Amino acid sequence: MKKNKTLIIAEVGVNHNGNIDTAKKLIIVAKKAGCDFVKFQSYKSENLVQSKTSMIGYQKKNLKRNLKQIDMLKKYQLSAEDHSLLIEFCRKKKIKFLSSPFDTESLKLLKSLAYSFF
Repeated sequence: MKKNKTLIIAEVGVNHNGNIDTAKKLIIVAKKAGCDFVKFQSYKSENLVQSKTSMIGYQKKNLKRNLKQIDMLKKYQLSAEDHSLLIEFCRKKKIKFLSSPFDTESLKLLKSLAYSFF
């Protein structure tokens, strides 16, 4: 990597809505836009919220549903297999994969997949 090169990161987060095909489309769009990285979020829902926690106002309004936080988050959660598929897809598309781990278990998962940031 060249010194002092500005790196562009496409923040996917959970905008894939739990759908791997959508995630792949977002990776392709990020690559076409000239991004160097595409970044996801890694978490285990049960490590983030208590099972009885309700969604907050804007979530209910945007989703037009009233679910428990954990049920909403589970819909967007990537499995270990999903991570592996996305990392490999990024390699094929020549864009770097990143993910923000939100809990220790997810950090361990990312480390076990042994992907390189640079």
